[in-house]
Amino acid sequence: MATSVTPQHLVEKALAASRSDDTVVIVADTTSANLRWANNTLTTNGVMHDIDVTVVAFNGARTASVSGSVATVDQVEALVAAADASAADAPPAEDVAELARDRTSNDWDDPPVPTSIRVYDTFAPALGEAFSRAQAEDRILYGFVDHEVTTTYLGSSTGLRLRHVQPTGHYGCTGKDAALTQSAWVGGATRDFTDVDAHALDAELARRLRWSQRSVDLPAGRYDTILPPTAVADLMIYAYWTASGRLAHDGQTVFSRPGGGTRLGERIVQPSVRLHSDPAHPGLEAAPFVIAPSSGPTSSVFDNGQSLAATDWIRDGELTSLLQTRHSASLTGAPATYGVDNLVLDVDGGAGRTEDLVAGVERGLLLTCLWYIREVDPQTLLLTGLTRDGVYLVENGEITGAVNNFRFNESPLSLLERFTSASETTLSFSREWGDYFSRTATPALRVPDFNMSSVSQAR
Repeated sequence: MATSVTPQHLVEKALAASRSDDTVVIVADTTSANLRWANNTLTTNGVMHDIDVTVVAFNGARTASVSGSVATVDQVEALVAAADASAADAPPAEDVAELARDRTSNDWDDPPVPTSIRVYDTFAPALGEAFSRAQAEDRILYGFVDHEVTTTYLGSSTGLRLRHVQPTGHYGCTGKDAALTQSAWVGGATRDFTDVDAHALDAELARRLRWSQRSVDLPAGRYDTILPPTAVADLMIYAYWTASGRLAHDGQTVFSRPGGGTRLGERIVQPSVRLHSDPAHPGLEAAPFVIAPSSGPTSSVFDNGQSLAATDWIRDGELTSLLQTRHSASLTGAPATYGVDNLVLDVDGGAGRTEDLVAGVERGLLLTCLWYIREVDPQTLLLTGLTRDGVYLVENGEITGAVNNFRFNESPLSLLERFTSASETTLSFSREWGDYFSRTATPALRVPDFNMSSVSQAR
């Protein structure tokens, strides 16, 4: 989408057009570049540009939010009119709070930061070489890479002029044998693709496909299992997303105290566990202020522009914070602790890599990643899902073959109570949720009795 109107101009025009008591305007200017391949051949590539605008209108306790893609001032003014009209007819909001005031980012006047296909200048030629090597070795590669940069401008009638630039990238590649009977997957997150090596991706896929040359069928049951950082991220993100202070206060989640209130202050996992977020965490840098296009159990439009800080969700095994708006904090009696767009799991004493944990297993399993994760019981945070693209048999510390896929039933909090060892924390990427939440750092975990509840025919 091409436009000669700057995001700052759109913000000011929207604020000037509003007839509500107060207004918040969020302009997100995003460019993205992607490559897709199949059968050892690049199939598509492209660059896209979008400008999305959210207008939040406030009339006393009444509020409404309207969003849309725009290219002109007229389109922005139409969003403003719709938000004004909706706010006038809305019921009073329960999360009313004073809006943040009078703060300006030093770089407010700077233009949006774009990405382009040039972000793959090093990666793409190496990928072509990987295609040739895979073809020669009867291996087939499929995959996708995406890089986007979103520059967000948040302005308000109360004097906010805040700007944040967020680069986000991820990659995923699946390798299959020539007969299409075995598959393996490697993926990760990146800020700029300078740290992504296509040769290394292909070499790791080749190694995993060699593991799959021996196939073993196993029944459902509880297995001594190594969860790599990818699978740990799959589970921890779900736990984070459900850690709503409001829902816990209402008795709806695993973080609710029996009889009423929340479990804040209780030890809920092993004392060695720390789960935390920090907008300045190295390699996982995220927006340092609240960006809330709408209100919900973990967010409030009234909190737009509030500063974010490093927050421990679990420290020394104890639940120390929940996702809290100022409104939910007033209900729980705890401080407001806003959501941050990253998540880190640390285990005191965690050391080595996934391979080091594997070396200690007499007989068990190494997972790759999980998918189709769904909640079974919110009161225990019991999740179900499937394994995908590589479950490997470990015997006497060595990987000796691939096994069938399983359906699992597990709770992330239960796993954090039962695990017996952990690797060091490394940057990770969730196969299931990475498209929406890519900034994670997690260790590998060894769980002595991971519950594979049934055999899956999924490949």
